[in-house]
Amino acid sequence: MPLTSIIVGGCFFWIGGMTAVWHFYVAYIIARGLGNPVLIGVMPRTVAVNFFERKRNLVLGIVSMARPCFGAINVQLITLVSAWSSWRTAYKLLGVYSIILALPLLIFVRKDPESIGLLPDGTEKNISPPDSASNLGKGPDTDREIWSAGEAAKTFALWAVVAAEFLIILTSGTIGFQLVPYLHESGLSVTMAALAWTLSTLLNAFCNPIWGFLSDIYSPRKLVLSALPMSLGVTSIFLVIEGGYPGFACVVIWGAATGGLNVLGGMIIANYYGRHSFGSISGIMGPFQTIGLGLGPIIGAILYDRTGGYKQLFIFALVAYLVATILFFFARQPILKLSQRAQKPSI
Repeated sequence: MPLTSIIVGGCFFWIGGMTAVWHFYVAYIIARGLGNPVLIGVMPRTVAVNFFERKRNLVLGIVSMARPCFGAINVQLITLVSAWSSWRTAYKLLGVYSIILALPLLIFVRKDPESIGLLPDGTEKNISPPDSASNLGKGPDTDREIWSAGEAAKTFALWAVVAAEFLIILTSGTIGFQLVPYLHESGLSVTMAALAWTLSTLLNAFCNPIWGFLSDIYSPRKLVLSALPMSLGVTSIFLVIEGGYPGFACVVIWGAATGGLNVLGGMIIANYYGRHSFGSISGIMGPFQTIGLGLGPIIGAILYDRTGGYKQLFIFALVAYLVATILFFFARQPILKLSQRAQKPSI
């Protein structure tokens, strides 16, 4: 993480001093390609899962809330600096911040608590060995069952969650990038349309810790099976309204209703497979999430160009949410075979 932070800072400096368009594309691809998984996605969530057993899902929700919230603040700061000086200065200041950030990352961040002589928060030392014969016949304990990424990849549950998360992210991109034009074409000003999208994004982000808190009490799978029907209901309202101020309200409610859909899948993975291979298993999901994020706006634009309206986008979203609901319904917790469990060393 410290090295990536320095590289990203260098890319920001490069953008701030670029003299050709290709400089921007190269620097952006490097910064996004390295920064997204290491500083935003897989790595921070893996650290959270490794360090927390009690309140783990709440921590995952807080980590997932950070990017959209501070991203919104960051946009405002860049705008202010650009107005005060220039966009080049804004990017160079981002570069300075990113490079300075490497120092606390180097000092404080570790892969897991065992590397500094600690146990995950909420874990107590076991007096009796967890792999004894008396414990092997009991229900699954995912932090004692050490799933490898290869073993997880052989389970239907993982691929069902991966497919469902892909559809959710794809739908988010398909609808999300079209909501501001949708409201503007229905008669609202660009400012009002942008305000609706901002409120929707913030509510979506703030819902992540709430779903995380609930996931520490109830099964994340049951929660996502509750959240998806709510998302289906709100999305279906778009089919019977004509935008305007009802559309404004619906966009904001849609953000709140879909908040948590992008993080509950990760909570299911953590609950099903434990912390020992969470990073590797999340790495399996990463490419599908990236593809969904990239395809979403493209599909949204194609559907709009082909039909000249937004109804087909919302129908597409309803179908995707319905399929995701079915996938999560069948994504039941896998159990590591007793023979494999007995061969694993206790942690």
